[in-house]
Amino acid sequence: MIKLVTFDLDDTLWSVMPVVIKANQLAWRWMQEHTPAFTDRFEMRDLLEGSTLRKELLARFPEIKHSMTLIRLRVLELGYQQVGYSHEEAQHWANRAFEYFHEHRHAVEPYSEVEPMLAKLKQAGYQIGALSNGNAEVSRTPLADWFDFQFNADSVGTAKPHPLMFEKALAHAGVSHLETVHIGDHPINDVRAARDLGIKTIWVNPEGLDYPQPVDADLCIECISEIPEAVAILANRAGS
Repeated sequence: MIKLVTFDLDDTLWSVMPVVIKANQLAWRWMQEHTPAFTDRFEMRDLLEGSTLRKELLARFPEIKHSMTLIRLRVLELGYQQVGYSHEEAQHWANRAFEYFHEHRHAVEPYSEVEPMLAKLKQAGYQIGALSNGNAEVSRTPLADWFDFQFNADSVGTAKPHPLMFEKALAHAGVSHLETVHIGDHPINDVRAARDLGIKTIWVNPEGLDYPQPVDADLCIECISEIPEAVAILANRAGS
């Protein structure tokens, strides 16, 4: 019997790149207004993955590589200190700049099929959880009312495919791996990680992203609207 359905968020229930790009642009304008010394010295790309600032930071603090929040905060702090802010000033402005970014990072637009799909799962009596490597808090998105709980890399301390996030979800919901279905777009972080724990999996790829890894999900579907039927199929298999 299936009791719990968990979802990845970014690129599973909404497209993440448009909202992150816009949030970065808005945050950069905010920083230009409030801390021009930073934006005069650096470029917006210096905050992003692969930048020299990030590489320098992660070389010094590899233990935070799982956390998009800590990485961005520490990159901002490092940059502020390099342009002459004191340690306390750097922390202050890094926190303010991050919060401005994070507010706009939650301005997601779920795919049109998502809310009707979640409504059907709720009507069927399933608990619904979110498991994300990103730093979006589902409680701050338009989908807040549909979710019973969330775990992400920031709160857990590790990122998928590490099993801890899944294990915490099972413990929180009071269910076993045999009573759970996980749904996501990533062949490794979602599908393989969940299957390694005996959790049933559904792969959906709304953005049509090109993953080089093979997908070994219990079911692969093409459209989010197919999820309730796919969960019902897996529930029937579990029951039999």
